[in-house]
Amino acid sequence: MAIHEIGIIMNGVTGRMGTNQHLIRSILAIRDQGGVTLPNGDAIMPDPILVGRQEHKVKALAEKHGVARWSTDLDACLADGHNTVYFDSQTTQLRAASIKKAIAAGKHIYCEKPTADSLAESLELARIARKAGVKNGVVQDKLFLPGLLKLKRLVDSGFFGRILSVRMEFGYWVFEGDWQTGQRPSWNYRAEDGGGIIVDMFAHWRYVLDNLFGEVRSVSCLGMTHIPERVDEQGKPYKATADDAAYATFLLDGDIVVQANSSWTVRVNREDLLTIQVDGTEGSAVAGLRDCKVQHRVNTPKPVWNPDIPNPHKFLEQWQEVPDNQLFDNGFKVQWELFLKHIVTDSPFPWDLLEGAKGTQLAELGLQSWKERRWIDVPELTL
Repeated sequence: MAIHEIGIIMNGVTGRMGTNQHLIRSILAIRDQGGVTLPNGDAIMPDPILVGRQEHKVKALAEKHGVARWSTDLDACLADGHNTVYFDSQTTQLRAASIKKAIAAGKHIYCEKPTADSLAESLELARIARKAGVKNGVVQDKLFLPGLLKLKRLVDSGFFGRILSVRMEFGYWVFEGDWQTGQRPSWNYRAEDGGGIIVDMFAHWRYVLDNLFGEVRSVSCLGMTHIPERVDEQGKPYKATADDAAYATFLLDGDIVVQANSSWTVRVNREDLLTIQVDGTEGSAVAGLRDCKVQHRVNTPKPVWNPDIPNPHKFLEQWQEVPDNQLFDNGFKVQWELFLKHIVTDSPFPWDLLEGAKGTQLAELGLQSWKERRWIDVPELTL
């Protein structure tokens, strides 16, 4: 058995998601399991080097998790031929410039989304990566959630018949930072720092909708800044200049209508932080992050509107659970493994920088729709 060691520059993993999902639950978990096993018995072993701007943070993170390599010098890491992959989970405003450096150094690219602040820059990244001949991928983690994998299984089986509509509810209450500390960093609520729920979440909704139900063809969006003032990590009040809620409608191929509410100002009265209900001519389903319930047409109750009597139906009990039927690994880790296989064996990996640009495109069009108070078509993207 041969070991294919891959040096990976991990830039910006001192943040919550970078640490938990990409470092601990993906790269370190892959190392602990002995690497990514290939069909011929070989294994791919990631060799990370943690990179950050603040020495005390990146050093402490490396020492805590037994990572031998760390640095504050990105240029030196890029110059090291052992490092063949560049991964970026910095804030969006810093991402594009670093990716351009990495492409110029001949590194393969894997990064979080949004890939850049603007569609123009996202497309530029995709173009220069293609011209340089480097392999590239964008994190699209929600496709690998157990609930959405079950939903995809239903779609592929024809369970729904003709899909009519999709209803998506996402969000939770993010505390303002005064009497309770906020669960998200303060920059998320400042537009000048790249914040806003439209920029954050529409990148997700684009790949979820495109991959599960059909290409997004048009969008209507209303954004809101419900909480105008918050308190930052230093206890100082600041003006929230970015949207903290978005109420959108998307039209997909096949005239599938999607209603998507995204909010950091909603208290959860549903079974999960994200729920997706799909209604079709033959059946319906409701998926969360891990679970999925279905109701076929033959099991659909026949309620009659009558406000003068107590509700005779226990609607939530009239759905059936979709069984697991497989073991579900961490979604971030699964996609990391696929990307590493793509690097070593050239196996397919469709979620490239162009796909990432589609998410940036939808966010821009959502913001434009809000500003102009109208429906906007979504043009096809090409390089």
